[in-house]
Amino acid sequence: MMPTATSDATEDTMLHLLRLHYTATEQDAGPHITAHVAYLEHHHAAGTFLVSGQTVPTEDGGAIIAHGVDRATIEQITAQDPFVMNGVAKYTITTITPGRVHPTLTDVLTQGH
Repeated sequence: MMPTATSDATEDTMLHLLRLHYTATEQDAGPHITAHVAYLEHHHAAGTFLVSGQTVPTEDGGAIIAHGVDRATIEQITAQDPFVMNGVAKYTITTITPGRVHPTLTDVLTQGH
């Protein structure tokens, strides 16, 4: 039986797996790359995005691991991605409450924003 999320889960303990899927070609996304990179840098600097990168092969899109915000907020953040705003990509969001965390990540995941 799978464990269920408990009511004491907070946005500080939630992780969001954000899977970016192109809805157009990489060439169509090209004009929006600079704005997309600025978007990524902003959310990395804010501490919300922990890891981001392109998939292999790159034409599949990208992936981001985010934390420190609730589901509604991460939905708002992904809607602000220039790729999404310009109709060349969309996100699939999977929210998890970590049950086990490698010791080297504990401090990162428990520090407040």
